[in-house]
Amino acid sequence: MERTPADVDTLLAEMDRAEKLSLVRGTDDPEGTATGFLPGVERLGIPPFRLVDGPLGIRAEGERATAFPASLATAATFDPDLARTQGAAMAREARAHDQDALLAPGVNIIRVPQCGRNFEYLSEDPVHASDIGRALVSGIQSEDVVATVKHFVANNQETHRTTVSADVDERTLRELYLPPFRAAVEGGVGSVMTAYNRVNGTHMSDHERLVGDVLKDEWGFGGYVVSDWYGLETTVGAANAGLDVEMPGVPEAGDDALDDFEWPDGIPDATHAGLFGDPLATALDDGDVSPERLDDMVTRVLGQMARIGLFDDEDRPGELDSQRHRDLAERLAVRGTVLLDNDDVLPLADDADVAVVGPHVHEPKLGGGGSSETTPFHSVSPADGIESRADGTVTVAPGVPEIEDVSLFDLLPFVESGHDSDGGSTPPVDPSLDAAVDAAADADVPIVVVRDATTEARDRDSLSLPGRQDELVEAVAAANDRTVVVVRSGGPVEMPWRDDVAAVLEQWYPGQADGSALATVLYGDRDPGGRLPVTFAPEEAYPTSDERRFPGVDGVAHYDEGLFVGYRHFDATDHDPTYPFGHGHSYATFEYRDAVAIDESTVEVTVENVADRPGREVVQAYVRPPDTDDIDRPVRELAAFDAVALDAGESRTVSLSLDHLAFSRYDPAGGWTVDDGRYTVDVARSAADVRASVRIDR
Repeated sequence: MERTPADVDTLLAEMDRAEKLSLVRGTDDPEGTATGFLPGVERLGIPPFRLVDGPLGIRAEGERATAFPASLATAATFDPDLARTQGAAMAREARAHDQDALLAPGVNIIRVPQCGRNFEYLSEDPVHASDIGRALVSGIQSEDVVATVKHFVANNQETHRTTVSADVDERTLRELYLPPFRAAVEGGVGSVMTAYNRVNGTHMSDHERLVGDVLKDEWGFGGYVVSDWYGLETTVGAANAGLDVEMPGVPEAGDDALDDFEWPDGIPDATHAGLFGDPLATALDDGDVSPERLDDMVTRVLGQMARIGLFDDEDRPGELDSQRHRDLAERLAVRGTVLLDNDDVLPLADDADVAVVGPHVHEPKLGGGGSSETTPFHSVSPADGIESRADGTVTVAPGVPEIEDVSLFDLLPFVESGHDSDGGSTPPVDPSLDAAVDAAADADVPIVVVRDATTEARDRDSLSLPGRQDELVEAVAAANDRTVVVVRSGGPVEMPWRDDVAAVLEQWYPGQADGSALATVLYGDRDPGGRLPVTFAPEEAYPTSDERRFPGVDGVAHYDEGLFVGYRHFDATDHDPTYPFGHGHSYATFEYRDAVAIDESTVEVTVENVADRPGREVVQAYVRPPDTDDIDRPVRELAAFDAVALDAGESRTVSLSLDHLAFSRYDPAGGWTVDDGRYTVDVARSAADVRASVRIDR
């Protein structure tokens, strides 16, 4: 039976100070599998507490788990119910590995298109990120595992991430960067992880206003706040600001072993740890940190342990690499695939002769580099997936040399890493461009599979595909005008060849089901269900193309663009995006009619599938505010969305409940306010494809 708050208070009263301190600072896991470890208090029956990476699946050291698609692919489904299902599955796998807290989800807004960690995040829009993030939290915690929402807050770049100050005004924080975290808190999240960066000059681990005043006091967060690994800056400042747990709590390789190592940009100093050990005890002795603050820290940890049933005698069985988890990984990859362009070449005929071209067609794209790396039991490469599905001839040709994968762990001298996919074909021997072009010319349809390379701790140098992949696409397209390009990327990429090819699919990082999911979409067995959670545009068109804004000048990234990130920026400027936020095609065709405002926060619209095959549509509602002379607001803001599957000829009335964020604005002098006037609700297929509009007076 779950412990009550009174039980936690009793445990706290029986603990001595050394035992309390052992629950606010990580130490080495004797089993060596956890990312973070609290030893518990055996004398009082308090068990150990294990924290594990990460958002794409479980990264328990030396263990395998289901490799789910990248979080950006989950977000591209625009389906909170499916995200909730994924969260529950990851939690079951965490339990199977005897882990208690999952370090996920990441909900930082995608501000910088080159950010190396965008694949772990959800969206450029706060309503979208809030809904998907809240669903992931709900799913994780439904299986008695603590969800850890991260990285609080304004962690939007990897360049100088441990030192850079995000200088951002209060309104922008409140309207854009804080809402996904608040949504997680409202959803009952058990833990919040602070970011490495500074906000307006103060490191987040020491940020009393944002951690103590906003997160805990204003929002009422009752769980524990944990540092990012080696992300604690001070003892007294952090404790009094509201940080509750230091991780990992112990220095890497001892205090002196790495004294001469020059830590690369973006990598925290792994010898800088233990600030909540003896230094915290000294601060308590000196009166710089109160005993009540220590008790609060411990109570928050014990409360989450009690909530997930760690004090109970019952077993907490998990589930690992089950058939339903394998099926879910494939379903997520399919539903997150975005059909960007299609000139009637897709879906493929079963008996089409195809050439599968690309430097990495022999291996699945599991994810980006860093703490989210997952090693699956089983995986399928693009070549294997297509060969298994095709009735026609399949020719495989790499065309150009492989690109270099990158990983956070490659930068560290004390970590062995790298995805072990345990799947895929034998790599082709001859990366001959001529051979690839010949294969493409002889095929009914060439399928060119390209990818980028991203990792935690490093931003991309540009949005261009690395290596000779653009050259490969252009050569194949010149040889066959029915060329299909499949892009696997951690965010936006530039496509200089897009007008020369017949179709473009964005597959993100599809995880272990890579090839089978791809084949399912290419042959039309299932509809490509994804829509873009981030705008695709030329690199120079984004608001962060200014060095002052990214990567920053003199240690400061100036958020001068304010609210105008992503589609908000493109709506307000003369720059046209390549593909707008929310964009994506179905193999079916949909018509919208009878849009109506039911009340001041609900809009209904009838959507009909007028095609002769089933399809999936994502209905989106954007709110345009009334004209105000003295207040700068985005042209439109996403308020609601709903993903619906419709059979051929089926119609359905879709009801959209409009999020308060789209009507409200934050006034630093008076808090949240709704301006009087007439609002326009655009019912749309994307931020740039409006199908109907209705008016609402507020």
